Amino acid sequence: MTETHDEYIKYRFKRAEESFDEALIMIENKRWNTAINRLYYACFYAVIALLLKNKFDTRSHDGARIIFSDKFIKTGIIDKKFGKLFSKLFDYRQKGDYGDLFEFDDKIVLPLVDQVRDFISEVNKFMA
Repeated sequence: MTETHDEYIKYRFKRAEESFDEALIMIENKRWNTAINRLYYACFYAVIALLLKNKFDTRSHDGARIIFSDKFIKTGIIDKKFGKLFSKLFDYRQKGDYGDLFEFDDKIVLPLVDQVRDFISEVNKFMA
């Protein structure tokens, strides 16, 4: 891997951590739909970093979900619960970002915080 490639991987993982922090700010302000968006992107950026680290490239959200599932979830490298979480957050983000007259609430968002924190931590184990 080139230094530029390594820097890009680090950048993507840093974006995962920043997106998680942004989600916490949105939660403090009861901006539930935006919090869901940032929680999803925290996972998405972590997945992109993981895929890049393992020389998989994708330009789409669906591509990231498929490769992550095929190469890490279905193989047992990463626990299935994280694959399910990533898919759930994708669906939630779609609903929150594009659904009309729809608002998430604390009952849905708050339980996801620790799950996303664990997701990022799990992916980080494979970043060394």
